[in-house]
Amino acid sequence: MSTVATDGQMDEFGADDVAGARPPATRMAIAVLALIGLLVSTYLSMYKLGFLGVIQCTIGGCEKVQTSRFADFLGLPVSLWGMGAYITLLALAMLGVQPRFQRERWVALALLGVSGVGVAFSGYLTYLEAFVIHAWCQWCVISAILVTLIFLLSIPGLRQAR
Repeated sequence: MSTVATDGQMDEFGADDVAGARPPATRMAIAVLALIGLLVSTYLSMYKLGFLGVIQCTIGGCEKVQTSRFADFLGLPVSLWGMGAYITLLALAMLGVQPRFQRERWVALALLGVSGVGVAFSGYLTYLEAFVIHAWCQWCVISAILVTLIFLLSIPGLRQAR
């Protein structure tokens, strides 16, 4: 049994060639980052929905950001939208490591699209923190960094997809 074929043949994992081995590594990293993002957004959601009394924040601006009028979007807390995005990214990443789907273009496009929307929305929220709210939420900044890393990690999968 061969481990990797470089001549266009299938290896034991169903990958066409060496390039097929790279998306699962990046997608596993995306899954880990999405799981961390899910934990962060769940923590913020628990605070926003009243399950936590005080939000833990070492820089002191989290409560101001979380209680601002910008903490809700289309009637739901922004953190719940984040949970949905991170759940979607985690599911796509886990699907994308499966041999059957690791080179599927739609998986790569979905990862890039969802994370791209996340980067754009995080950019907007970061702008609001800096120039409108005048306070920083460390958890929001962490989430923005996570979704940006996910976006960057999704690019190689798109280039290698069929």
